[in-house]
Amino acid sequence: MNAKPASATVTPIIDDVQGRPDTRRIPIDRVGIKDIYHPVRVKDRAGGEQHTIANFNMYVHLPHNFKGTHMSRFVEILNEHEREISVESFNAMLTQMTERLDSGAGHLEMTFPYFIMKQAPVTGVQSLLDYKATLAGELKDGQVQTWLKVVVPVTSLCPCSKQISDYGAHNQRSHVTISVRISEHVWLEELIDVAEQEASCELYGILKRPDEKYVTERAYDNPKFVEDIVRDVAMRLNTDDRIRSYVIESENFESIHNHSAYARVERDKDLPAAN
Repeated sequence: MNAKPASATVTPIIDDVQGRPDTRRIPIDRVGIKDIYHPVRVKDRAGGEQHTIANFNMYVHLPHNFKGTHMSRFVEILNEHEREISVESFNAMLTQMTERLDSGAGHLEMTFPYFIMKQAPVTGVQSLLDYKATLAGELKDGQVQTWLKVVVPVTSLCPCSKQISDYGAHNQRSHVTISVRISEHVWLEELIDVAEQEASCELYGILKRPDEKYVTERAYDNPKFVEDIVRDVAMRLNTDDRIRSYVIESENFESIHNHSAYARVERDKDLPAAN
């Protein structure tokens, strides 16, 4: 008895809904995925390499005649870069993303914790301090612009409180946030150094009693408003030709108020100076 021939498997054609044309004639500036985590490797100024986890946002420009983008391709690009992504491969991944999704413009950013081993000012005891860092890239018209951002925790002490008080002055933990567009490589540590040096005092993970005395007195001898901090940081960045534009923010988590004090200054060196 002859066996029946095996029937061929027919793969059904699945409609590519995203690829359909759209008639509303409205382009979309950014479309993609956000808030996805992936391992990364980041080199530090000391010559080492930190293995950390970054939160990614990945977007492309969508022309007016495309109904949608292919969301799965963003994740595919992340996974194609082995298990870890390095800062060095960042711009290449940005270019790959725009090409894979047939777009003329794209935006890629990753935010990650960055650690520095710090030494207490008197006893020399060592401890890690963490900073929130972001690397962002924008590709448009064939040109890539790169941004670095870091949030630096510091101490600030109020000059007015020191002036009017017979005993001490109110001080608090503050965040100095520096965002810079760069034309050449800039270490995260360089931006962190500027923020810490222009605050009333820097922070440490571990302080012994001699260290605590030092940082308390250091802040008292170096009082600053939020306005002072952003201006002093801006003065430093104005002299660095690698930094083409910047946004500097200072937020004091006021110890005697239920609100924060805040200041911001920004500049694009490639535009005419404003008065």
